[in-house]
Amino acid sequence: MSSLNRTKDAIADAFLELLTERPLSKITVKDIVDRCGINRNTFYYHFEGIPSLLEQTVRYMSDQIIQAHSRFGSPMDCIAPFVQYCTDNKKAILHIYRSVQREVFLTYLDRAAMYTVSRYVEATTADLLPSESHAAEKNLLIRYYKCTLVGALLDWLDTGMDYDLLAAAQGICELLAGSGKQAFLKCLETK
Repeated sequence: MSSLNRTKDAIADAFLELLTERPLSKITVKDIVDRCGINRNTFYYHFEGIPSLLEQTVRYMSDQIIQAHSRFGSPMDCIAPFVQYCTDNKKAILHIYRSVQREVFLTYLDRAAMYTVSRYVEATTADLLPSESHAAEKNLLIRYYKCTLVGALLDWLDTGMDYDLLAAAQGICELLAGSGKQAFLKCLETK
């Protein structure tokens, strides 16, 4: 790893540390450079400002979820990586989520959820909806389940992550078991 990458990583690490301590609006470039022992020019060499650092940080979080989880055999496999990552980084995630720059977080949350649900739907419907003639129905189902996943995560974040989302999701999955497959099979009937 080059020294430029190490410096950039040090800046991002300092930023994440600060996010666990205080809200985004209370973090300055001075705080970040003091934390990692660099000067302001070095910070601005790598980032235009805190908004660009935030975007890179959230993109990195999203990419970590995507790279670490490529196989989804059940709906719980889709939600668990998000819940685990958010739980492991609770204070930083809540500070980002509650900031005026929330849209950056939501964009990458949506991206990671779309990837996760798409992979799950593709894996579970490969033998049920193999033809391109069902692409529109498959895309509709992907969007529906992506919205469900994002909605559950947003509700959880809105409450400050104060309930066990995995237990709630498990209960919902048990109640709705087989409904996804039924929807896929119904697509076959309509063509």
